[in-house]
Amino acid sequence: MPTDDRDWVLDAAASVPGVHGAHHLVDPATGNGLSISFFEDEAAAHAAREAVERRAEEIAWNNAPHPAPASHAIYEVVRHV
Repeated sequence: MPTDDRDWVLDAAASVPGVHGAHHLVDPATGNGLSISFFEDEAAAHAAREAVERRAEEIAWNNAPHPAPASHAIYEVVRHV
């Protein structure tokens, strides 16, 4: 997980209706990271991704190389407390 400042990612996602939370996690022993986000529905997930992509363009994030996620997946919550 990169240690650079990525609060802008969470801020961009939080600006989208239907986003219920986003977390960046890191294993301090290995540096492996995981991002978990909760959305009202798949449309909100796609809107959040678009908001993050727009913000990346605004701040010229893509003008320099950065590590990219190895994969991403969408899961449906079937039980929660």
